Amino acid sequence: MTDETRDEAAPAPSETTTAADAVLPSPRLLRWEIATVLALSLGAAAVSATIHFVGALTAPESLAEQTATLVRPRADQRPWLDLTWQLYAVVIALAPVLLVVHLLHRTGEGARTVGFDVRRPGSDLGRGAVLAALIGTGGLAVYVVSWRLGLTVTIDPSTLDGNWWDTLVLVLQAAKNGVLEEVIVVGYLLHRLGQLGWSPWRAILLSSVLRAFYHLYQGVGMFFGNLVMGAVFGWFYHRYGRVMPLVVAHTLIDVVAFVGSVYLIGRLDWLPV
Repeated sequence: MTDETRDEAAPAPSETTTAADAVLPSPRLLRWEIATVLALSLGAAAVSATIHFVGALTAPESLAEQTATLVRPRADQRPWLDLTWQLYAVVIALAPVLLVVHLLHRTGEGARTVGFDVRRPGSDLGRGAVLAALIGTGGLAVYVVSWRLGLTVTIDPSTLDGNWWDTLVLVLQAAKNGVLEEVIVVGYLLHRLGQLGWSPWRAILLSSVLRAFYHLYQGVGMFFGNLVMGAVFGWFYHRYGRVMPLVVAHTLIDVVAFVGSVYLIGRLDWLPV
């Protein structure tokens, strides 16, 4: 990525590190590092989603007749225990992000290298909101159309039991998804692949395909929808050098999907039930 393609607000090398300052392991060890991070996070999720999709394809019911629940109770009829498990699940899922930040610091770079910081709150929130509106609207259209074509399972964002803390947990789940996916699959992965000599668009393609595969459990339509989302998000990171707007956008999309589903599914005829 050249300096000219970066946003004017993106940090200058002196604010983070320069290529000469970074103490990188050998290419072989760097590839093992990437493989380890993915095996502990979204690479494993891609394998799991693929197996789940094969099971869905071979089930007696069509894809549209099957349901994928994203947030479900973890302790029936025991709300405080359920809340404890929900919070635990959010926190432990972010462990790979801590690993990535640690690995970036070990090479003399840090989270700022990929724009995972709060130094540009106004710009990050504004750009994130615009991305959320564009991707969220397009994603909803892809979901509805592909579901009607029988290419996507029915997605039930939440089956929580109507506890006072449901909205809090759904917002935290949305934020967790935004941080986990965008920091690892966009910021970290594209940064490390660039250090291995990959061209930006080759790295963006791999990032997009990985995103598509760990959403494959939702069906063929959402596979391609997430492939496009990954390409757009990858281009944005390549252009501006910051992952925080993507975290904001992903979080907003999931907040609307999770919280909105509680009030809208069953009330709007065109939404799959």
